[in-house]
Amino acid sequence: MTWKLKAATAAASLFVFAGAASAEGELNIFNWGDYTNPELIKKFEEAYKVKVTVTDYDSNDTALAKVRAGGHGYDIVVPSANYVPIWVNEGLLLEARPDQMENFKNVDERWVNVPWDEGRRYTVPWQWGVSGIGVNSKVYGGDINTSAIWLDPPAELVGKINVEPEMTDVLFATIRYFGGEWCTDDKELLKKVRDKLVEAKPKWLAMDYSVTEKLPAGDYSAVYYWNGAILRSRIANPDIKFGYPKEGYPIFMDSVAILADAKNVENAKLFMNFIMDPENAALISAFAKYANGIKGSDAFMPADMKGARELIVPDEFKDAGQFLTTCSPEVNELYTRIWTDVNK
Repeated sequence: MTWKLKAATAAASLFVFAGAASAEGELNIFNWGDYTNPELIKKFEEAYKVKVTVTDYDSNDTALAKVRAGGHGYDIVVPSANYVPIWVNEGLLLEARPDQMENFKNVDERWVNVPWDEGRRYTVPWQWGVSGIGVNSKVYGGDINTSAIWLDPPAELVGKINVEPEMTDVLFATIRYFGGEWCTDDKELLKKVRDKLVEAKPKWLAMDYSVTEKLPAGDYSAVYYWNGAILRSRIANPDIKFGYPKEGYPIFMDSVAILADAKNVENAKLFMNFIMDPENAALISAFAKYANGIKGSDAFMPADMKGARELIVPDEFKDAGQFLTTCSPEVNELYTRIWTDVNK
Protein backbone atom coordinates (compact mmCIF):
# COMPACT_ATOMS: atom_id res chain seq x y z
CA MET A 1 0.00 0.00 0.00
CA THR A 2 1.30 3.48 -0.85
CA TRP A 3 0.93 6.16 1.79
CA LYS A 4 0.90 9.79 0.59
CA LEU A 5 1.64 11.68 3.74
CA LYS A 6 3.27 14.97 4.61
CA ALA A 7 6.99 15.04 5.29
CA ALA A 8 8.10 15.02 8.89
CA THR A 9 8.11 18.47 10.49
CA ALA A 10 9.80 17.63 13.77
CA ALA A 11 12.29 20.30 14.81
CA ALA A 12 16.03 19.81 14.64
CA SER A 13 16.14 20.01 18.41
CA LEU A 14 14.67 16.51 18.70
CA PHE A 15 17.78 15.22 20.42
CA VAL A 16 15.83 16.14 23.55
CA PHE A 17 12.20 15.10 23.33
CA ALA A 18 9.26 16.62 25.14
CA GLY A 19 6.60 14.18 26.26
CA ALA A 20 4.00 15.94 24.12
CA ALA A 21 6.19 16.16 21.00
CA SER A 22 4.31 16.05 17.73
CA ALA A 23 5.33 14.72 14.34
CA GLU A 24 3.87 13.73 11.02
CA GLY A 25 4.84 11.55 8.09
CA GLU A 26 6.02 7.96 8.03
CA LEU A 27 8.58 5.56 9.43
CA ASN A 28 9.85 2.37 7.79
CA ILE A 29 11.22 -0.28 10.13
CA PHE A 30 13.26 -3.29 8.97
CA ASN A 31 13.17 -5.84 11.80
CA TRP A 32 13.33 -9.55 12.53
CA GLY A 33 10.16 -11.47 11.74
CA ASP A 34 7.56 -11.91 14.48
CA TYR A 35 9.51 -9.52 16.70
CA THR A 36 7.53 -6.27 16.72
CA ASN A 37 4.50 -5.76 18.95
CA PRO A 38 1.58 -4.31 16.91
CA GLU A 39 0.38 -2.57 20.09
CA LEU A 40 3.70 -0.75 20.35
CA ILE A 41 3.44 0.42 16.75
CA LYS A 42 -0.16 1.54 17.21
CA LYS A 43 0.77 3.49 20.34
CA PHE A 44 3.62 5.24 18.54
CA GLU A 45 1.46 6.04 15.52
CA GLU A 46 -1.26 7.57 17.68
CA ALA A 47 1.22 9.56 19.80
CA TYR A 48 3.06 11.15 16.88
CA LYS A 49 0.67 10.83 13.91
CA VAL A 50 3.31 8.84 12.04
CA LYS A 51 2.41 5.94 9.76
CA VAL A 52 4.72 3.00 10.49
CA THR A 53 5.49 0.18 8.08
CA VAL A 54 7.34 -2.89 9.39
CA THR A 55 9.17 -5.21 7.00
CA ASP A 56 10.54 -8.54 8.26
CA TYR A 57 13.85 -10.30 7.73
CA ASP A 58 15.05 -13.70 8.95
CA SER A 59 18.77 -13.21 9.64
CA ASN A 60 21.47 -10.63 10.18
CA ASP A 61 23.02 -11.50 6.83
CA THR A 62 19.71 -11.03 5.01
CA ALA A 63 19.28 -7.56 6.50
CA LEU A 64 22.87 -6.55 5.80
CA ALA A 65 22.76 -7.71 2.18
CA LYS A 66 19.49 -5.88 1.54
CA VAL A 67 20.76 -2.56 2.90
CA ARG A 68 24.15 -2.90 1.21
CA ALA A 69 22.35 -3.24 -2.12
CA GLY A 70 20.69 0.18 -1.67
CA GLY A 71 17.26 1.37 -2.73
CA HIS A 72 15.65 -0.27 0.30
CA GLY A 73 13.59 2.64 1.66
CA TYR A 74 14.04 1.68 5.33
CA ASP A 75 14.73 4.10 8.18
CA ILE A 76 15.44 1.73 11.06
CA VAL A 77 17.17 -1.65 11.32
CA VAL A 78 17.68 -3.94 14.35
CA PRO A 79 21.04 -5.75 14.04
CA SER A 80 22.54 -8.07 16.61
CA ALA A 81 25.47 -6.85 18.69
CA ASN A 82 28.16 -8.77 16.82
CA TYR A 83 26.97 -7.24 13.53
CA VAL A 84 26.73 -3.61 14.70
CA PRO A 85 30.48 -2.91 14.15
CA ILE A 86 30.13 -4.18 10.58
CA TRP A 87 27.25 -1.78 9.91
CA VAL A 88 29.17 1.11 11.51
CA ASN A 89 32.46 0.40 9.74
CA GLU A 90 30.71 0.25 6.37
CA GLY A 91 29.05 3.61 6.99
CA LEU A 92 25.54 2.15 6.92
CA LEU A 93 24.35 3.65 10.21
CA LEU A 94 23.66 7.22 11.27
CA GLU A 95 25.46 8.44 14.39
CA ALA A 96 22.09 9.37 15.88
CA ARG A 97 23.42 10.07 19.40
CA PRO A 98 20.71 8.33 21.39
CA ASP A 99 22.90 8.97 24.43
CA GLN A 100 21.67 12.59 24.23
CA MET A 101 17.98 11.69 24.13
CA GLU A 102 15.64 12.32 27.04
CA ASN A 103 14.85 8.67 27.81
CA PHE A 104 18.44 7.42 27.60
CA LYS A 105 18.55 7.71 31.38
CA ASN A 106 16.40 4.58 31.48
CA VAL A 107 18.95 2.32 29.78
CA ASP A 108 20.33 -0.19 32.27
CA GLU A 109 23.97 0.58 33.03
CA ARG A 110 24.92 -2.91 31.86
CA TRP A 111 23.91 -1.97 28.32
CA VAL A 112 25.41 1.53 28.04
CA ASN A 113 29.16 1.09 27.56
CA VAL A 114 28.94 -1.97 25.36
CA PRO A 115 31.87 -3.10 23.20
CA TRP A 116 29.91 -2.94 19.96
CA ASP A 117 28.74 0.67 20.52
CA GLU A 118 30.66 2.34 23.34
CA GLY A 119 28.42 4.88 25.05
CA ARG A 120 25.57 4.15 22.62
CA ARG A 121 26.23 6.71 19.89
CA TYR A 122 24.42 4.65 17.25
CA THR A 123 22.03 2.19 18.88
CA VAL A 124 19.55 1.62 21.70
CA PRO A 125 18.52 -1.72 23.22
CA TRP A 126 15.65 -3.63 21.67
CA GLN A 127 15.82 -7.10 23.26
CA TRP A 128 18.39 -9.60 24.43
CA GLY A 129 18.44 -13.32 25.11
CA VAL A 130 20.05 -16.65 24.27
CA SER A 131 19.82 -19.43 21.73
CA GLY A 132 18.78 -22.71 23.33
CA ILE A 133 16.85 -25.91 22.92
CA GLY A 134 13.09 -26.34 22.79
CA VAL A 135 11.68 -29.86 22.89
CA ASN A 136 8.21 -31.37 23.04
CA SER A 137 8.48 -33.57 26.12
CA LYS A 138 5.69 -35.82 24.84
CA VAL A 139 7.98 -36.82 21.97
CA TYR A 140 11.35 -36.94 23.74
CA GLY A 141 12.05 -37.32 27.45
CA GLY A 142 15.85 -37.44 27.55
CA ASP A 143 18.46 -34.79 28.31
CA ILE A 144 17.69 -31.56 26.45
CA ASN A 145 20.53 -29.47 27.85
CA THR A 146 22.81 -30.35 24.96
CA SER A 147 23.35 -29.37 21.33
CA ALA A 148 23.31 -33.09 20.54
CA ILE A 149 19.52 -32.62 20.25
CA TRP A 150 20.08 -31.10 16.80
CA LEU A 151 23.66 -32.06 15.93
CA ASP A 152 23.39 -35.75 16.82
CA PRO A 153 19.62 -36.08 17.22
CA PRO A 154 18.00 -39.09 18.91
CA ALA A 155 15.83 -41.26 16.69
CA GLU A 156 12.60 -39.80 18.12
CA LEU A 157 13.51 -36.36 16.83
CA VAL A 158 15.02 -37.10 13.41
CA GLY A 159 13.07 -35.27 10.73
CA LYS A 160 11.20 -33.17 13.31
CA ILE A 161 13.78 -30.48 14.10
CA ASN A 162 13.93 -26.80 13.19
CA VAL A 163 17.22 -24.89 13.41
CA GLU A 164 17.34 -21.10 13.38
CA PRO A 165 18.63 -19.68 10.07
CA GLU A 166 21.30 -17.54 11.72
CA MET A 167 24.92 -18.31 10.81
CA THR A 168 26.70 -17.01 13.90
CA ASP A 169 24.39 -18.68 16.43
CA VAL A 170 24.55 -22.03 14.65
CA LEU A 171 28.32 -21.94 14.20
CA PHE A 172 28.89 -20.77 17.77
CA ALA A 173 27.02 -23.74 19.25
CA THR A 174 28.67 -26.22 16.89
CA ILE A 175 32.17 -24.89 17.57
CA ARG A 176 31.52 -25.14 21.31
CA TYR A 177 30.11 -28.67 20.79
CA PHE A 178 33.61 -29.66 19.65
CA GLY A 179 35.27 -27.77 22.50
CA GLY A 180 36.47 -24.85 20.39
CA GLU A 181 36.33 -21.13 21.08
CA TRP A 182 34.30 -18.56 19.19
CA CYS A 183 36.18 -16.73 16.43
CA THR A 184 38.62 -19.62 16.09
CA ASP A 185 40.43 -20.04 12.80
CA ASP A 186 41.55 -23.59 13.60
CA LYS A 187 41.14 -25.26 10.19
CA GLU A 188 41.03 -28.79 11.57
CA LEU A 189 38.30 -27.92 14.06
CA LEU A 190 36.33 -25.94 11.49
CA LYS A 191 36.39 -28.93 9.14
CA LYS A 192 34.77 -30.96 11.92
CA VAL A 193 32.18 -28.21 12.37
CA ARG A 194 31.43 -28.09 8.66
CA ASP A 195 31.21 -31.88 8.32
CA LYS A 196 28.95 -32.20 11.37
CA LEU A 197 26.52 -29.56 10.12
CA VAL A 198 26.39 -31.06 6.63
CA GLU A 199 25.80 -34.48 8.17
CA ALA A 200 23.14 -33.23 10.59
CA LYS A 201 21.12 -31.06 8.22
CA PRO A 202 19.28 -33.97 6.47
CA LYS A 203 17.98 -34.93 9.92
CA TRP A 204 16.30 -31.54 10.31
CA LEU A 205 12.91 -30.64 8.94
CA ALA A 206 13.48 -26.92 8.46
CA MET A 207 15.59 -23.82 9.04
CA ASP A 208 13.07 -21.02 9.50
CA TYR A 209 11.53 -18.66 12.05
CA SER A 210 7.94 -19.95 12.29
CA VAL A 211 8.63 -21.59 15.65
CA THR A 212 5.98 -19.83 17.73
CA GLU A 213 3.25 -21.48 15.65
CA LYS A 214 4.80 -24.79 14.61
CA LEU A 215 6.50 -25.92 17.84
CA PRO A 216 3.40 -25.74 20.07
CA ALA A 217 1.25 -27.17 17.26
CA GLY A 218 3.46 -30.25 16.98
CA ASP A 219 4.82 -29.53 13.48
CA TYR A 220 8.27 -29.43 15.08
CA SER A 221 9.25 -31.64 18.00
CA ALA A 222 12.53 -29.89 18.73
CA VAL A 223 14.23 -26.61 17.85
CA TYR A 224 17.52 -24.84 18.27
CA TYR A 225 16.16 -21.34 18.56
CA TRP A 226 15.87 -18.15 20.55
CA ASN A 227 14.58 -18.35 24.11
CA GLY A 228 11.74 -15.84 23.78
CA ALA A 229 10.11 -17.78 20.94
CA ILE A 230 10.41 -20.99 22.92
CA LEU A 231 8.81 -19.29 25.94
CA ARG A 232 5.92 -18.22 23.70
CA SER A 233 5.66 -21.82 22.51
CA ARG A 234 5.54 -23.14 26.08
CA ILE A 235 2.82 -20.66 27.01
CA ALA A 236 0.78 -22.10 24.14
CA ASN A 237 1.73 -25.72 24.93
CA PRO A 238 2.99 -26.67 28.42
CA ASP A 239 4.63 -29.82 27.00
CA ILE A 240 7.38 -27.64 25.54
CA LYS A 241 10.55 -27.63 27.66
CA PHE A 242 13.61 -25.38 27.40
CA GLY A 243 17.22 -26.51 27.63
CA TYR A 244 20.55 -24.66 27.87
CA PRO A 245 23.26 -26.42 25.82
CA LYS A 246 25.89 -27.40 28.37
CA GLU A 247 28.60 -27.34 25.70
CA GLY A 248 27.97 -23.65 25.14
CA TYR A 249 25.29 -21.27 23.93
CA PRO A 250 25.38 -17.73 22.51
CA ILE A 251 24.00 -14.64 24.23
CA PHE A 252 22.73 -11.86 21.95
CA MET A 253 21.40 -8.34 22.07
CA ASP A 254 19.53 -6.76 19.17
CA SER A 255 19.57 -2.96 19.04
CA VAL A 256 17.66 -0.31 17.10
CA ALA A 257 19.75 1.81 14.73
CA ILE A 258 18.95 4.47 12.15
CA LEU A 259 20.23 3.90 8.63
CA ALA A 260 22.62 6.45 7.17
CA ASP A 261 20.38 6.94 4.13
CA ALA A 262 17.10 7.07 6.10
CA LYS A 263 14.49 9.42 4.65
CA ASN A 264 12.61 9.91 7.93
CA VAL A 265 15.41 10.60 10.37
CA GLU A 266 13.53 12.72 12.90
CA ASN A 267 10.70 10.19 13.14
CA ALA A 268 13.31 7.46 13.60
CA LYS A 269 14.84 9.45 16.47
CA LEU A 270 11.39 9.82 17.99
CA PHE A 271 11.00 6.04 17.85
CA MET A 272 14.40 5.50 19.48
CA ASN A 273 13.45 7.73 22.39
CA PHE A 274 9.98 6.17 22.56
CA ILE A 275 11.26 2.61 23.08
CA MET A 276 13.56 3.70 25.92
CA ASP A 277 10.48 4.53 27.99
CA PRO A 278 10.00 1.64 30.48
CA GLU A 279 6.33 1.11 29.69
CA ASN A 280 7.01 0.98 25.97
CA ALA A 281 10.02 -1.31 26.41
CA ALA A 282 7.75 -3.66 28.35
CA LEU A 283 5.40 -3.75 25.36
CA ILE A 284 8.30 -4.95 23.22
CA SER A 285 9.06 -7.75 25.70
CA ALA A 286 5.43 -8.67 26.33
CA PHE A 287 5.04 -9.62 22.67
CA ALA A 288 8.29 -11.42 21.86
CA LYS A 289 9.11 -12.57 25.43
CA TYR A 290 12.72 -11.40 25.69
CA ALA A 291 14.41 -9.12 28.21
CA ASN A 292 14.88 -5.54 26.96
CA GLY A 293 17.64 -3.67 28.83
CA ILE A 294 15.48 -0.77 30.07
CA LYS A 295 15.33 0.00 33.80
CA GLY A 296 11.84 0.09 35.28
CA SER A 297 10.24 -2.03 32.56
CA ASP A 298 9.82 -5.02 34.90
CA ALA A 299 6.93 -3.25 36.60
CA PHE A 300 4.96 -3.45 33.34
CA MET A 301 5.90 -7.00 32.35
CA PRO A 302 3.23 -9.72 32.01
CA ALA A 303 3.03 -12.39 34.72
CA ASP A 304 3.97 -15.19 32.31
CA MET A 305 7.50 -13.79 31.99
CA LYS A 306 8.26 -13.67 35.70
CA GLY A 307 10.37 -16.60 36.88
CA ALA A 308 10.44 -18.20 33.43
CA ARG A 309 13.25 -20.75 33.01
CA GLU A 310 13.74 -19.48 29.48
CA LEU A 311 14.74 -16.07 30.86
CA ILE A 312 16.49 -17.00 34.10
CA VAL A 313 19.57 -19.15 33.51
CA PRO A 314 20.06 -21.89 36.13
CA ASP A 315 23.37 -21.55 37.97
CA GLU A 316 24.73 -24.78 36.49
CA PHE A 317 24.50 -23.37 32.95
CA LYS A 318 25.58 -19.76 33.51
CA ASP A 319 29.22 -20.38 32.63
CA ALA A 320 28.24 -22.04 29.35
CA GLY A 321 26.82 -18.81 27.94
CA GLN A 322 28.99 -16.36 26.03
CA PHE A 323 28.16 -13.04 24.43
CA LEU A 324 28.64 -13.16 20.67
CA THR A 325 31.51 -10.90 19.64
CA THR A 326 32.51 -9.65 16.19
CA CYS A 327 35.10 -11.91 14.54
CA SER A 328 37.79 -10.67 12.17
CA PRO A 329 36.97 -10.41 8.44
CA GLU A 330 39.28 -13.37 7.82
CA VAL A 331 37.43 -15.57 10.31
CA ASN A 332 34.07 -14.37 9.01
CA GLU A 333 35.11 -15.49 5.55
CA LEU A 334 35.90 -18.98 6.86
CA TYR A 335 32.53 -19.14 8.63
CA THR A 336 30.68 -17.91 5.56
CA ARG A 337 32.21 -20.71 3.49
CA ILE A 338 30.96 -23.26 6.01
CA TRP A 339 27.52 -21.67 6.03
CA THR A 340 27.40 -21.74 2.23
CA ASP A 341 28.15 -25.48 2.28
CA VAL A 342 25.47 -26.08 4.90
CA ASN A 343 22.86 -24.23 2.84
CA LYS A 344 23.57 -25.99 -0.47
